[in-house]
Amino acid sequence: MSTSRPRRGDHALVLRWQPPHDPLPLGVVSASRPRLATPSPPWHDTGTPGEPFDFCGHVRRLLDDIVRRSPALAHIDVQRILIAFTQARSPRVHGLQARVTPLRFPGGELTRMRRGVLYQVQRYFDGDHEFLYLLTFCLPRVLDQDFDHKMVTLLHELYHLGPAFDGDLRRHDGRYELHTHSQREYDRKMAELARNYLQTSPDPALHAFLRLSFAQLQERHGKVFGIKVPRPKIIPLLTSAARDTASELR
Repeated sequence: MSTSRPRRGDHALVLRWQPPHDPLPLGVVSASRPRLATPSPPWHDTGTPGEPFDFCGHVRRLLDDIVRRSPALAHIDVQRILIAFTQARSPRVHGLQARVTPLRFPGGELTRMRRGVLYQVQRYFDGDHEFLYLLTFCLPRVLDQDFDHKMVTLLHELYHLGPAFDGDLRRHDGRYELHTHSQREYDRKMAELARNYLQTSPDPALHAFLRLSFAQLQERHGKVFGIKVPRPKIIPLLTSAARDTASELR
């Protein structure tokens, strides 16, 4: 099984970044269009002014605290989630805000047979540490929402992680297995989880960055950066006929 970086037209079964010489790749967030930043309230502590702002690092610290204070999310190990960003392609504030990509098939399976072909999801490693999920935020778009919307987005994506935390998503009964039959009802539940978290009096410095817009963060820190990785591929391994032939040759 190859652990090297894929060549053009080829996809490795495993993507492994090996610090310190080959760390997880970083990217700087670009503004979709120039925006004037209203002065950011100085009481929102987002770190040292003038130093580049690590969006993914701040999200990770916040998610650690949310999980620790939220019984409904106690099954989550944030260290097994790779937090990254993708650059918004347009200045629209509506559209993709965030997405969670499972790195396993239903039931936590690494491979799955479909129409006679065995498939595997690419596996992501940081050194020897394997991730089970990829959580990607669309920037700067999500940072240009209001604070409540940002918190609901975080809870929305966390709640998608399956109760077994095996790399699969949470699945509900019925036709709409990921969001239930009502998107509005699902988001209402996420808003309740967000309120419950904030009522535990977390350190305001953990979520202060969500109270600023992208332009305000950029004006304060100069650059906003984060981890930027490709979306995982589902890779065909063997057809059932090829697998049977291989078995006969053993």
